[in-house]
Amino acid sequence: MHRRTLLAAALAGAVVTPAFASGTARAADPGPSVTRTGTTTLDGQALFFVSYDGLVNNNAFQKNGLLTYKGYQYAVWYTADRNAVVGRRALGASTWSTVKVGHTLRYNDSHNVISMGVSKADGRLHLNMDSHSDGFTYVKSVAGLMDNPGGLSWTASRFGAPQSTLDGLALTSQFTYPQFVSTPDGKLQLSYRVAVSGNGRNALAEYDGTKWTNLGEWSGSTGTYTSEHGSSTARNMYLHGIDYDRNGRLHSFFTWREQNGAVMCNSGGITNHDTGYVYSDDRGRTWRNNAGTVVGVTGGSDKVSVTDAGLVVDPLNPDHSLMNQESQFTDSAGRPHAIISYVPGRFGQCTTNYVANRTANGRAFHVRRNASGTWQKTEIPVPLNSSQRTKLILDTYDNAYAIFPFGRIAGASAASGYTDWRVLFDGSGLNAFGEVVIDETRVAQDGVLSFMYQEKSSGTTPSALHVIDFRLPA
Repeated sequence: MHRRTLLAAALAGAVVTPAFASGTARAADPGPSVTRTGTTTLDGQALFFVSYDGLVNNNAFQKNGLLTYKGYQYAVWYTADRNAVVGRRALGASTWSTVKVGHTLRYNDSHNVISMGVSKADGRLHLNMDSHSDGFTYVKSVAGLMDNPGGLSWTASRFGAPQSTLDGLALTSQFTYPQFVSTPDGKLQLSYRVAVSGNGRNALAEYDGTKWTNLGEWSGSTGTYTSEHGSSTARNMYLHGIDYDRNGRLHSFFTWREQNGAVMCNSGGITNHDTGYVYSDDRGRTWRNNAGTVVGVTGGSDKVSVTDAGLVVDPLNPDHSLMNQESQFTDSAGRPHAIISYVPGRFGQCTTNYVANRTANGRAFHVRRNASGTWQKTEIPVPLNSSQRTKLILDTYDNAYAIFPFGRIAGASAASGYTDWRVLFDGSGLNAFGEVVIDETRVAQDGVLSFMYQEKSSGTTPSALHVIDFRLPA
């Protein structure tokens, strides 16, 4: 659309001062804390194999692999015999009821996750699963199941037959990364990628309680990106998330993945670059940059493009092994926050082995927009010790929590301007493999941080899958 320019205002440095606090915290507000309240076992022998450095049952980009609705929590996973399972429990209960939904995982590909969504208009649970640049499987429950969990039995008869379309709506033959998001007016949207890594587009479909509609693509893959090393003319936008705030604004942080490795200093790196941000005030139909300028229209000819002005909120070239699909959250005032991670320049200006360099020297950063509209960034002083993703949530007081690989938790207070990051739980005793799946919906409902993790194993030996709960400040 326009030539590529960065935001005029540069990000603050790695260290910020309390003068830039969120503006919502009061002196009496408690700081971040976690109190472990219990652990339950979903499956003592869940499917285990390592692919793309991750597990199919515990990829942090799942939305949602774990969710809470009307006093019940729901989880999805694949059993050792590859069956797709959905479980539920009343909040606080120690046991889960499980149902097989009639689908078995096709490939040992950790991208082929199961994602859940709730359509509030008719009280259905929706599942989309088993896709990586190919077809998907879709299952939905009977109407009203989510509205009356205590009165309706949890049996396979409550779910319809697996489908290869959305009730007859075929989206694309190259489908990846399903993410369900409930709209403020009770509809359910499905975000997904069309085509493949390095040359793909983001798109939306919408369910109104009666039927699915394909809203169309909203990000573009064309345009020229040039680094100091070379150029690329194709890419895809990887989302850190897609979320509505309490005021109805739809937020999305992202990073670009270039197709041409010529943009990197070394072929052992990864072509991700820049952290960008867009939002929509009309349910994802029109997309705007941070300044409010329209940069894309869903289903129209004008897509959000790498050449659009004002998209980048944290510039970074492809030489630092920037992670894609990390994490985002919005605070009580609707301001966007994100976790990003990469190898900082103090460890060198060229990563040569993506996994090894991130594991040795990777760091996570908290990026957020403050009350004045300025973007700020703070390094979280916790080594990643992993190539994998970190998740972010905010509690009722807007304190921030970063949930690292292996289930480690760090926190920072809103009152300090998020300058006081410290480890709150070191993950000891979990034996967690790596990434964890957060229940993003539960925090606001009962003040509990709940996440799903799988124990380490080797080869294809199944291992236990758990959900652990931590009480946050009340």
